[in-house]
Amino acid sequence: MDIANPLAAQRKRRRRRIAVVAAALLLAALAIGAMNLGPALPAVERSSLWIDTVQRGDMLREVRAPGTLVPRDIHWLAAETSAQVAKIEVWPGTHVEADTILLRLASPQVENDLRNAQAQVVAAEARVAAKHAELQSQLLDERSSLAQAQAEYASAQVKSEADAKAMAKNLIPRVQYEQEQIALKQLQHRIEVEQQRVQTFDAGIKAQMAAVQAELQLQRSNLTLRQRQSDALDVRAGIAGTLQQMAVQEGQQVAAGTNLARVARGDVLIARLRVPEVQAKDVAQGMPVQVNTYNGMIDGTVTRIDPAVVDGSVQVDVTPTGSLPAGARPDLSVDGRIRIAKLDQVLSLGRPAQVEANSEVSLFRLDASGATATRIKVRVGAISVDRVQLLQGLHPGDRVILSETSQWDKYDRLRLR
Repeated sequence: MDIANPLAAQRKRRRRRIAVVAAALLLAALAIGAMNLGPALPAVERSSLWIDTVQRGDMLREVRAPGTLVPRDIHWLAAETSAQVAKIEVWPGTHVEADTILLRLASPQVENDLRNAQAQVVAAEARVAAKHAELQSQLLDERSSLAQAQAEYASAQVKSEADAKAMAKNLIPRVQYEQEQIALKQLQHRIEVEQQRVQTFDAGIKAQMAAVQAELQLQRSNLTLRQRQSDALDVRAGIAGTLQQMAVQEGQQVAAGTNLARVARGDVLIARLRVPEVQAKDVAQGMPVQVNTYNGMIDGTVTRIDPAVVDGSVQVDVTPTGSLPAGARPDLSVDGRIRIAKLDQVLSLGRPAQVEANSEVSLFRLDASGATATRIKVRVGAISVDRVQLLQGLHPGDRVILSETSQWDKYDRLRLR
């Protein structure tokens, strides 16, 4: 027969209570630990990340800008008068010389004006000739009157000398002789008057001829204008190059001043870059530039900066300092890198996504093992095309994730695998 042992029952109950309390404490400890751990670290594939190492050394501060190759010498051809496009002789893409006829215009009004101008010049020339003949005839009449006066004076002078001798011998009355002296002085005065008339008329001839010759010159200038307008109906290239654009069609009516065609020299090209307006303030003339034509690199220099902002960018012209690579042609897309400055012995890093100059950014720095990355605050200074200057937060040799990390904004650590 079994005998009940009260001590054994107490010990059993005590062990049960201890186990329950231990289990409760364990569950509480696990809950507290789970709360302290926070959310689980996200795992990220290392191969999908862009990781760079902080370096100390020289850093080139550059501005990157897209653009195109454009001709330096562009010649627009415009209509000088209202006309109709009769025939297009050359189409875009054709190499042309300076005297190549690109298109022909037709204008009955221009041809009529040319004929009228020619007739006006002929009429003005005839008026000049007639006026010259008329004035020469009048000048001869004046000279004839002078010659007659001189002859009459000479005859009277001879008679006066003879009468002076006759009067000395009392052969003629003294009154007659004095009357002849008065007539002689009148003839001498008449000669002086006739000489003045000839001189005055000679000067008048120059003035009257200048007036009709000025009219002739005016008509000749008008003829030159009408002739140029007529010649301009055959539109010539003006320079040797390539016809880039034909802006009209056959049969089209154009007004004076309308652009007809564009010719450019294809052997002299420049790069026209579009620099973002926020970075254009740092660009200055004379800065060195590297232009990538995707068929070779060319060096150049900034030669012009447009003063206006168009669509958020500023046009910057770059003149190449060397020969262009094969295949370079107008409107070819290029990519330029303008060297702004050189920073000596600074901390630098590859340019993270969406970073601005002189700002603070949040980056993930890898630990020594490279298994995890921790978020830190980094102060950046100047930025370039592919690098940024580091002012605070990192040291040489630190490895940093540069990829876009906005999807992990709620995490301060990442696990790399």
